[in-house]
Amino acid sequence: MAETPTEKVLGKLYLVPAPLDFGCDVQAPLQDVLPLGTLQAAAQITHWICENAKSARAYLKRIEAVAPLAAPVQAQHIQELPREVHKKGDHAGQFDARPLLAAALEGHDVGLLSEAGMPAVADPGSSVARAAHELGIAVVPLTGPVSLLLALAASGLNGQNFAFVGYLPQDAAARVQRIRELEALALRSGQTQLFIETPYRNAALLQALTQTLQHHTRLAVARGLTLATAQVRSDTVKAWRARPPAQDDRLPAVFAIGR
Repeated sequence: MAETPTEKVLGKLYLVPAPLDFGCDVQAPLQDVLPLGTLQAAAQITHWICENAKSARAYLKRIEAVAPLAAPVQAQHIQELPREVHKKGDHAGQFDARPLLAAALEGHDVGLLSEAGMPAVADPGSSVARAAHELGIAVVPLTGPVSLLLALAASGLNGQNFAFVGYLPQDAAARVQRIRELEALALRSGQTQLFIETPYRNAALLQALTQTLQHHTRLAVARGLTLATAQVRSDTVKAWRARPPAQDDRLPAVFAIGR
């Protein structure tokens, strides 16, 4: 009697959140911002897809201080997403990430990392999750900080209807036009508009917002979330103009406007 072929066991794709302190001078204690279960699950993974191998290794060293790694940091298998994915994003389906998941097809669990927060949310990684589904690989999101939701929850703005719109244009005129479009949508529909900026451009964006938005529009800015120095301010634009913040803050920030 012929033997029944053994079904191949596939690995899983774990979406591993990272702390929100990437690039900050002070780091939050890892066990204060990520559940122990997430850290223990990450410690068992030996194959990774990330934005930057150097920062991925640094994160693994932080994990190792809390939960023993299944393999030494230097023995971990780490692949970087292509540079064009960082620059242009991979949310529209134009990048084929299936080759990056070869290890999962061989039965190894694979971890997906971004520099901060949840991969594939305001960061690259969507293409990897999509490729996993196409290949029949289970996708497992682990619990951890997501700056957009933390900022929204603390803002006092509409949390029932909101949109994340990514980055605003760098060109001053185009940025003003985009701010006015988002404000009109927020005031008309009640939908909170969330967006981010590269930290060293935060001051310029905040200035553009306070100069462009109507005085009664509500503006919220959440800086350095999960850090001891975290700040969340939500106020009318009129109040922001009357009490402007210091302009040298380069902490990661999330901006939101609404009514």
